[in-house]
Formats: sequence, C-alpha cells, structure tokens
Amino acid sequence: MKILVRGTNWVGDAVMTIPALRHLRRIFPAAEITLYTRTWAEGIFRDADFLDKILTFDKTKSKIKDVLAQAKELRKYEFDLAVLFPNSFETALVAKLARVPRRFGYAKESRRFLLTDTVEIPAWKNERHEVFYYSNLIAAIEKEYFSRETVLETGPQIDLAVSAERRGAARKILEANGVDLSRKTVALGVGSTNSRAKRWHAESYAKLNDLLQNEAGANVILVGAKDETEVAREVYAGAEKKPLILTGKTNLAEAVALLSEIDLLVSNDMGLAHIAPAVGTATIVIFGPTNEKTTQPIGSEIIRKPVDCAPCMLRDCPIDHRCMTRISPEEVFEKAKKILNAESPSR
Repeated sequence: MKILVRGTNWVGDAVMTIPALRHLRRIFPAAEITLYTRTWAEGIFRDADFLDKILTFDKTKSKIKDVLAQAKELRKYEFDLAVLFPNSFETALVAKLARVPRRFGYAKESRRFLLTDTVEIPAWKNERHEVFYYSNLIAAIEKEYFSRETVLETGPQIDLAVSAERRGAARKILEANGVDLSRKTVALGVGSTNSRAKRWHAESYAKLNDLLQNEAGANVILVGAKDETEVAREVYAGAEKKPLILTGKTNLAEAVALLSEIDLLVSNDMGLAHIAPAVGTATIVIFGPTNEKTTQPIGSEIIRKPVDCAPCMLRDCPIDHRCMTRISPEEVFEKAKKILNAESPSR
C-alpha cells in the first residue's frame, strides 16, 4: 500500500503532526509512507523513522500552475491513500487530480466533493492540543480500514531522530563560531515570523542573556529564521556581554541539529520551540497572546502571566503588551538556572 501524506505549512504545525505520523506507521506497518511537503520541512523530517520517502515542492505565484504541476508529479507514484493535514481547498484538489482513490481530510474550505472520506471537525477542536486534531484524522482512517479505534487512547509521542552525522556537524558549527562546548549552551529564540505580539521584548532577552552569561556561566546563541535577524540584532545591541548570532545563518536542517546539541532553548511561541523538545532539549516557552492549551510545544515548560485580554491571538498588540511586559528577565532566568543545574554536564 502506498500512502501519501500532505504535510502542513508551518514549522510548529509540522512538528505537531509527528504523533499522527507515528500512529499512521503503527496501523500500516508494511505500507510505503511518503510525506509530501514544502522544501524547507525536509530538514525537520530528514531522519524520521516513521517515513519511507519525502517529496518536496516549492510554490510559485500561480496557484493554478502549482496545482496542475503537483498533481502531475504525484500521479506518477500511483498512491492508494492520501492523508491531507492542511484544511485548504487546494490540497484536496491536488489529491483529486493526482487520482488518489481514497482521500481523507477535514470538512473545511467547501472541499467535501473533492474528498472520498470527509472527517468532521471535532467538537473539542479549540479545547484540546493540536496534536490530537491531526491524530484524529488518523483515527478516522483506522476506524474505516480496520474497524477499531486505538489512536486517541495514548499520549502523543513527539520525539524526532537526528543522526549522529548531523549532530557532529552541529558541534563543528558551534566550535567554529567560538562556542566553548565544555560549558552549558543556551539558545534564545527571540523572533516570531508571523506575529510581533508573540515576541518577548528585545531588552528583556538582552538582560536574560547577561544573566545567563555572567551568573550561570553559559554560552548564549541566538537562533531563528533570516527574517528574524533584525530583532536578533536588537538583542545583541542591548546586551552587555554579546551573544553569538546564528539567526538566519543556518538552514532548518542545521537548526534542528543545533538544537539537539545544546542544553536549553528559551524562546517565544515559535517553530523552533516545538523542535527543541522533540529532539530532546529542555525548552522554556514564553507565552503571551496565544493559547497554550492548544499549541504549547509538547515537552516544554511555559511562562505566562494571566491577563484579561489573553489569549487574544492578535499579531500586534493594540494596547500595552502587558502579557509580555509583566514577565521579567529575572523570573525566566531563575527557571532556566534550575533546569541547567538539574542537567547533566554539557553535551
């Protein structure tokens, strides 16, 4: 059996599909499972033991051309079953035009007629973690194919493998940039690509950096995507003891490996905050406008202040950003210090 899985379009969402993909492998142990995803996501799943193949694509400015080109490419593989994690009309149309005979997806975006097996949005959608939303799709497949329901009986298994070769390359990147690997290393994820309201302020990160370096004796590196470089420079400018800026200097595959080789990540609610605990790294996430009930990175610890206006889910705060300004660098440092002191000597 050949199964096509259409991956999600954001880093955090991609990580949150891991439990669902592991369930898919469990219920179809002999199937050939192919993840079809954006090119950047390959760096997340490169060493995944629950996939057989990864096919990637990049979008152009023409949706029509994209749909036709993707359908033509997928048609070559003669898939038997398509699992569509995104809710878009476009993804269902591609699977239909690719002539995949069974197509499972949620009843969204007026796309029922493009699916052979439509799954209704669960009533608990906004009350449970997103990992269960993706796993619920696999539960529907299990029920249809095997007349049993085991998928939602266990907790989410989010762990993600990183090869020894990639880990070694990550250590070389750190050493080449002057990082003393005999000391603890903390990464700060100071940006957030799709929301300024998610960002703890640059001056707070700069103060945290100084506390980590001066009082905990840790290396501090800044990590993130290229479009987060500006905020990383703001943190750097405000720091008394300068951190190492790796923001925008690594691709996603390298960033995944780097996160697997450090001792702690402290970050905003962003994609890397989901990756770090998946690769086994202690993680503190600073939450403000978003809902930790549905999107807290599995395996992370969070810091948030209860304010009346949160979670608002806004991309820009229209008032005083109180959900973030009430979180002090000293408070975050104390939590970080406890984790670092509890950890074994630096990797």
